[in-house]
Amino acid sequence: RALRPALPILVLSQYVEERYAAELAGGGAAPFGYLLKERVADVADFLEAVRRVAAGGTVLDPEVIDRLLDRHHTGGPLGSLSGREREVLALMAQGRSNSAIAVRLAVTPGAVEKHVSGIFTKLGLDPTPGDHRRVLAVLAYLGL
Repeated sequence: RALRPALPILVLSQYVEERYAAELAGGGAAPFGYLLKERVADVADFLEAVRRVAAGGTVLDPEVIDRLLDRHHTGGPLGSLSGREREVLALMAQGRSNSAIAVRLAVTPGAVEKHVSGIFTKLGLDPTPGDHRRVLAVLAYLGL
């Protein structure tokens, strides 16, 4: 990461190493993923994760997210999020698209867009050309 900060990185690990996951996620908006080997049983899912990270996205195993959240409190701007916004943000942290979130929560894509917009507003993430607000929102959610 120090030599090539923009290089996409996908970590496959036997265990959740919170320190490494936090360092990887805290490295800015560079594409990354952290998956547990035991959950990468489906080749199609694994290849999708590789493609997502290679294309500039983020992929986090749900257990990694849970472990990082356990060490993070929900004060500050995160405390102002509604329950549904927190659900949407958690699914964003898992690398889900708006359409996938809509299917998962049984709501319309428009409703997801409304929640994402509310998340950005409440976290003070105004649109700027050099920032990826979705990644910044997930990093704020993870306390990084």
